[in-house]
Amino acid sequence: MSTPAVKIRNVGPKSAAWLRQVGVRSTEDLARVGPVDAFLKVKRAGFRPTLNLLYSMAGALADCHWAELPEDHKQELLRDLEAAESAHPIQTRWERQKAASEDAAAAEASDVERESAEGAAAAQQDDRGLSRFD
Repeated sequence: MSTPAVKIRNVGPKSAAWLRQVGVRSTEDLARVGPVDAFLKVKRAGFRPTLNLLYSMAGALADCHWAELPEDHKQELLRDLEAAESAHPIQTRWERQKAASEDAAAAEASDVERESAEGAAAAQQDDRGLSRFD
């Protein structure tokens, strides 16, 4: 039997579904993770949250409506978000695919170079009259 969903203040059904998918199911989970990290988890999962979600989660932790958050608190959240995103930039799906493709191409080129070097070493041994089987 599943446990009933716990409503996080200020968070609508769509945002709540996003949060559940990244493991934030209650206000306690939100307090543990923090609004900035929860927001980034949602973004990294491929969703497109607006800053209203960030403010809503901060309001939930402050037990107030997100619009009642003081402007300096909102600015602090934005600074924290910017710092966190700078430290660990979020890649789009296309950027991740491009990086994976480049990694695969580099690995393939490395394999070709290694095989070429092994072939050259074997040829050098053959030139000295030695066989690989001697």
